[in-house]
Amino acid sequence: MKVAIIFGSKSDTEVMKNAAKALKELGIEYKAYVLSAHRVPERLSEVIVELENTGFECIIAGAGLAAHLPGVIASQTVLPVIGVPIKGALEGMDSLLSIVQMPKAIPVATVGINNSYNAGMLAAQILAVKYPEVRENLLAYRKNMKENFIKESDMGVEL
Repeated sequence: MKVAIIFGSKSDTEVMKNAAKALKELGIEYKAYVLSAHRVPERLSEVIVELENTGFECIIAGAGLAAHLPGVIASQTVLPVIGVPIKGALEGMDSLLSIVQMPKAIPVATVGINNSYNAGMLAAQILAVKYPEVRENLLAYRKNMKENFIKESDMGVEL
């Protein structure tokens, strides 16, 4: 049970580390890569084949500006791809639209702008279909989240 996290530039690290945080919290192994669909397309293709051949089951791909990375990855594999639009030139709307508007039969699941944490959670939900321990970890996470929310709410809110 492994998830790959791929993003197009080292400058995206700060946004994408939250995907790793979510996966760690749920006990899911991951490996992160900086690969560009435009600068190193051949290496990207090699890594996709490696991922398929070494047991990876989902890919989280973050991209800004032209935001082609998630779509290029999805065009080369049938593994689920989760796209993370990264804030760039147009506050991330350009990235969001590039990732979400994929052609028929080449889907990319897409989360909110800069929300790689949710990409990690979605990857966990995908894996939970197959792995009972991930399902249990997700259920425990949600239960704890609800309990903490209620506890905080019961303390009142100062305005």
